[in-house]
Amino acid sequence: MEEYLSADEVTGLIPGMTKSNLAQLRFKGQGPKFLRPTPRTIVYRRTDVIAWLEASERTSTADLAS
Repeated sequence: MEEYLSADEVTGLIPGMTKSNLAQLRFKGQGPKFLRPTPRTIVYRRTDVIAWLEASERTSTADLAS
């Protein structure tokens, strides 16, 4: 069964991530995929958060310019 996380739980998984950072990433379409079952509820699948995080993997700081 899929595990769903709140914004607080997502920020607890990612060191340095805040709820406002996560909200900005969501607004810009740059964060992990999310679900909105009601207008005031946002949840994330744990697998989507991990996939998004792992997609940011880099081997050089030069990669950060892109």
